[in-house]
Amino acid sequence: MILSGKEIQSKLGHEIIIEPFSINQLNPNSYNLTLHNELLIYTNSIIDMKHENKTEKLVIPKTGIVLQPGRVYLARTVEYTSSDYYVPILEGRSSIARLGLFVHVSAGLGNVGSSGYWTLELVATQQVRIYPDIQICQIYFQEIVGTYELYSTKYKASTDTQPSYLYKELQEKK
Repeated sequence: MILSGKEIQSKLGHEIIIEPFSINQLNPNSYNLTLHNELLIYTNSIIDMKHENKTEKLVIPKTGIVLQPGRVYLARTVEYTSSDYYVPILEGRSSIARLGLFVHVSAGLGNVGSSGYWTLELVATQQVRIYPDIQICQIYFQEIVGTYELYSTKYKASTDTQPSYLYKELQEKK
């Protein structure tokens, strides 16, 4: 079951953390998250999943920045979220998608026990100008059934935009 907006609000501070929280971002069954003013881009021309890939930080000015097609921009939310009781799921907003901007490529499912800032994988189908602090995506919370363990691996408690750490998994398998 998906929690309603009113249920999300009633669980704030004990079963669900969203900081900062604004009632204006609460929807009937989700909460809108906003875009931080920093982006990461990979600087290598070829991304190698078995190795750490270098990144460069870009700052989105208040006047905006134009995203180019064919490139992944890693961004993060302004809001810190956490829940040891519900599965957080991230989705793009339809108003953003209608501009040809994907907010996550395939990483919308969080894990119960995850906490931190959401890293977004922004991909534009055409040039699109983005701005800091826009409501870029929405989070909703789903009940989990059965016994479970809290998430505790590589992206736990993220404090900034996170590049891919897949190489760590692949190195462990050696």
